[in-house]
Amino acid sequence: MRGSTGGWSECLNGKRDYYEVLGVPRDATEQQIKSAYRKMAIKYHPDKNPGDKNAEEMFKEAAEAYSVLSDPERRDRYDRYGHSGMAGGFSGFDPTIFADFGDILGDFFGFGDVFGARKRGGPERGTDLRYDLKIAFREAAHGVRTKIKIPRQEACESCGGRGTAKGKSPVTCPNCRGTGQVRYQQGFFSISRTCGNCNGAGRVVRDPCETCQGNGRIRKEKVLEIKIPAGVDNGARLRIQGEGEAGAHGGPPGDLYVVIYVEEHPFFQRQGNNIYCQVPISITQAVLGAEITVPSLDGEERLKVPEGTQSGTVFRLRNKGIVSLGERGRGDQFVAVNVVTPTRLTKEQRQLFMQLADINQKDDESQERNLFEKVKDIFG
Repeated sequence: MRGSTGGWSECLNGKRDYYEVLGVPRDATEQQIKSAYRKMAIKYHPDKNPGDKNAEEMFKEAAEAYSVLSDPERRDRYDRYGHSGMAGGFSGFDPTIFADFGDILGDFFGFGDVFGARKRGGPERGTDLRYDLKIAFREAAHGVRTKIKIPRQEACESCGGRGTAKGKSPVTCPNCRGTGQVRYQQGFFSISRTCGNCNGAGRVVRDPCETCQGNGRIRKEKVLEIKIPAGVDNGARLRIQGEGEAGAHGGPPGDLYVVIYVEEHPFFQRQGNNIYCQVPISITQAVLGAEITVPSLDGEERLKVPEGTQSGTVFRLRNKGIVSLGERGRGDQFVAVNVVTPTRLTKEQRQLFMQLADINQKDDESQERNLFEKVKDIFG
């Protein structure tokens, strides 16, 4: 537990206890202290309270308290000796402490670089790109090589991405003197903003490249040949490193993400690595049995249908499904057979079916009686 010497509720030179300022207990965690400071800073920030001297002082007091309690060494000294222990290492209010608060307040107020602004203009990574690619069902199953055309920003070949004319170099920005920042006073603390003349680069191009007009990059279309691996499914993403847009100021390029969309197949349906299909068979094939030809991803397969097969029976063709992406093996193909009843009979076929009906009459009547008895038992 902190504060073994007791609570420092007394004031030194009018200063309040730092824990009291932030409204946290003496054993508060680092995250609790940071959260409490953020709430106070947002509440009393001068931009939200223009002309309010009291709010300005509260903001200043909270910042001072946070600068001590967020530093383990300072906090330990403060816990031992109170405000008197700060006299040697921390005397009065220092506006530069706001340089450490960018991660707390920058995003909220939209300043980005107000608190301890960082110089821009160094190498910047290029933007990632996305390309939506539609492929056929069989291409997804077997894999395919294809070419795609990507519009993107590429480094200007004329100036090597520098943006300046041949033999010329950028000059130091006269507005910020090469720092990329313009500093001025607002209220009681100093603020830095990105220089508007050079956009934080610290340098300006006086003699721009005629090809890229000083941008260092030009828009081009590049044709890429990519390999789609066997087994990809709808929505899969392929990352192609370094094929995004060129980086600025000599920075590395971004990446290209190819998003796969697989077209539906009129015959096959996919579930995981298995595929499903339906095949029609005739009454005679179902009754007597037969060996039929079934389409598969690899061509044609022979399937033995045993006699007495009922409509809807499902058969499995092992290892005839989709290849497991990045793994060995593949799924199976499931074939459901549907018995097709003929709608038009020849005279000879009708006579044969009538003869069969006479033979099966007793069996049909027996099945009807069994069904009636079952229904009767159910309903009493």
